[in-house]
Amino acid sequence: MNEKREDIRNIAIIAHVDHGKTTLVDQMLRQSGTFLAKDQTNVDRLMDSGDIEKERGITITAKNTAICLPQAKINIVDTPGHMDFGGEVERTLQMVEGFLLLVDAAEGPLPGTRFVLQKALALNLKPMVLINKIDRKDADVQRVESEIHDLFLEIAIEAEHLDFTVLYGSSKNGYVSDNPDARSGNMQPLFDLILSNVPAPVQKDEDLQLLITSIDHSDYVGCIGIGRIFNGKINFGKQIICCKDNKVSNPTKITKLYQFEGLAKKEVEAARFGDIVAVAGFEGEVTIGTTICDVDKPKPLSYVAIDEPTLSVYFSVNNSPFSGKEGKFLTSRQIRDRLYKELKTNVALRVEDTDSPETFKVSGRGQLHLGILMETMRREGYEFQVSAPEVIYKEINGKKCEPFELLTIDVGAEYQGVVMEGLGTRKAILQEMTPYGENKLKLEFKIPARGLIGYRSQFMTATRGTGLLNHRFFDYEKFVGDITERINGAMVSMENGAVTAYALDALQPRGTLFVGPTVNVYEGMIVGEHNRENDIDVNPAKKKKLTNMRASGSDDTVKLAPPKIMTLEEALEWINDDELIEITPESIRLRKRYLKSFERKKNK
Repeated sequence: MNEKREDIRNIAIIAHVDHGKTTLVDQMLRQSGTFLAKDQTNVDRLMDSGDIEKERGITITAKNTAICLPQAKINIVDTPGHMDFGGEVERTLQMVEGFLLLVDAAEGPLPGTRFVLQKALALNLKPMVLINKIDRKDADVQRVESEIHDLFLEIAIEAEHLDFTVLYGSSKNGYVSDNPDARSGNMQPLFDLILSNVPAPVQKDEDLQLLITSIDHSDYVGCIGIGRIFNGKINFGKQIICCKDNKVSNPTKITKLYQFEGLAKKEVEAARFGDIVAVAGFEGEVTIGTTICDVDKPKPLSYVAIDEPTLSVYFSVNNSPFSGKEGKFLTSRQIRDRLYKELKTNVALRVEDTDSPETFKVSGRGQLHLGILMETMRREGYEFQVSAPEVIYKEINGKKCEPFELLTIDVGAEYQGVVMEGLGTRKAILQEMTPYGENKLKLEFKIPARGLIGYRSQFMTATRGTGLLNHRFFDYEKFVGDITERINGAMVSMENGAVTAYALDALQPRGTLFVGPTVNVYEGMIVGEHNRENDIDVNPAKKKKLTNMRASGSDDTVKLAPPKIMTLEEALEWINDDELIEITPESIRLRKRYLKSFERKKNK
C-alpha cells in the first residue's frame, strides 16, 4: 500500500554556520503570508530561541516551523550548521524527504557544508542548492558553483544525488532567482522549486508509526514529544504505546496534539502520515528515538546512529574559597541531576559518574558543544568548576588512536608563513593549498584534535583578526605523540583580598592581566598570563605603604591597560591540565587545581 499526500512537503534547510539559514526562514515565513503576531513583524531571526542563540547569531538546536501556500503546506526544519551540534542535524534530518543546501557566494563550501551535506545524502534525501548572499561585494558565484559541483561529485552516494537545481539569491534582501545576476525579486522561485522537486510523503503501512526526534516540556501538560508521522494516523484521546529497541511501554492516552504553523503550535484533533506533530500524554519521560505505535501493533522505526563524542571535561563541585557566594545550585546531587537531565534532549552528549561523588565526566562533540552546556547551566544558577578538555582515545587493532580533524583556513597570502609555523608545532599536515580572489589562500590541514585546543585565539592574533578557521571531524588515526601545550605560564595570586591598582602597575610589565582593580581574588587564583614559560606567584592585593612624605611624580595616577576578560570558550582553550575554570552565574575565574604553592610543588 503506497498512498501519497500531495498537500504537504517536508524539507530541511542546512548550511555552514552564518551562511544565512535563519534569515532565509524569516523571509519564507513573511513572504508566504504565514501569520505572524504583530510584535514579531519587525523582529529578525525569528527562529533563534533563547538568549545564547540570539547573542551569538548561531543555531544550536534544530527547530520546526511551517508555511502554508495555496498548493501545499511546507514543514521546515532549521538545523545547526556547526559540527559540534551534529547530533541535532542527524536526528532531525530523518523527518524530511528533501533538503535545501545554502552556500555563501563568497566563502563557498566550508567544512560545515560538507558535514551537513554528507549526513543528508546518507539518508538519500532530494537535494536543492541556493547560493546565498550574491549581493556581497566579494561574491564569486561562478567559483562557488564549481566548488559545489565538485563537493557533490566527491560525496554523492547515488547518481541521482548529482541531479540538483541551483538557485541564486539574497536572504537578507528577500529574493531568489534562477539568474545569478538578479538583484531583486521575491521567494516565489524557491517555493516553486520545493513544490516541484521535493517528493510528497508516502504511506507504506496503515499502522501508526510516529518517530520522536525532539523533546519539549510544558509545566501544564508535562513532556511533549515532537516528531514525524511516517505511517497511519493519530488523534486526540487515542490509546498508544511507546517503543524503542526491544522495550515497549504500557498503553497511554494522547492528551494534546499539535501541528506547527509559523512560530506557533496549533492544537488539532487529528493528524496523519507526512505531518510533523507535537504530542503529550506520556506517563513517564519519553526519549528521542522512541516510536509511537498503535496499542496492539508495536513497530519501532530504526533510528539513525549518532556520531561518538571526541572531547571530554570533568565537571565538579566548586571548592574554591568563593564557593556558594554567587550560585543557587551548588551540590553534587544538583549538578548530577542537571547533567543527566540534559541527556534526554542532547543526544550527542555522554555523562559518566567517576570514583569521586563530586566529579562527573562529560563528553561531547567539541569545545563549543560543551561550552554551550556550561553557559546554559551558569545562566540557570548553577555553580561548578571544570577541567581542561581532553580528547577521547581509542584502541584500534591494538594501537592507541586519537581523533583527527580536517582544518580549513582562509587567509591573506602574507599570513601563510606564520599560520604554517604555528600549525607545524601542533603536528598538522598540509593537505591542499588553493589560491583564490585577490592575494588569498585556502589551506587545508589534517591535524590531531588535541592540536586545535587553544589554537583559535593564537590564529586570530597571528592573522590580526582577518583569517577564517573551520574544522570538522575526520577519523581516528594513530597517536602522533606529545604536542606542545600553552607556552606561557600563569601569574598566580599568593594572597586573598581585593586587587589594587598599585600592585597591578608593578605586575603589568610581567604579562597580560586578567583582573582589574577592586576585584576580589584568593590564593591560587590565576590573575594573568606570564610573559615567560614558568608560573609565578604574585601579590595583586599589595597596598602602597603610607608615609607622610610626598615625592614629586611618584604619586601620580596609575595608568593600567584594560584587563583581558576571558570568555568561557577562551578559558577552555587557555587552561592546562593542572588548572580549572570556576564557573558561577556572575563570574568566570581561572584557578590552579591545588591552591597552595607547596601543594603545587608537591604534586608537580
